[in-house]
Amino acid sequence: MKFFVYVIGSKNNSKLVTYVGYTNNLLKRIILHNNGKGAKFTRGRKWFLMHYEIFKTKSQAMKREYIIKNDKKFRKKIKLK
Repeated sequence: MKFFVYVIGSKNNSKLVTYVGYTNNLLKRIILHNNGKGAKFTRGRKWFLMHYEIFKTKSQAMKREYIIKNDKKFRKKIKLK
């Protein structure tokens, strides 16, 4: 089974807001975020995929998610793309 770590973005006025998560079904997860059925932070916004990485295990994906969530330089680099 594949696991994905993803960064999604949403425009809030003129500011770009990002969210990092992991899942085993990337397309379904983004649809859920856009339908207001994701994390509380993601509700009420329209999200688009900015970046994703694929892992073989859930454990690897969770570790990478933690790193990306705390790596402000990496997230800023993704925002500038």
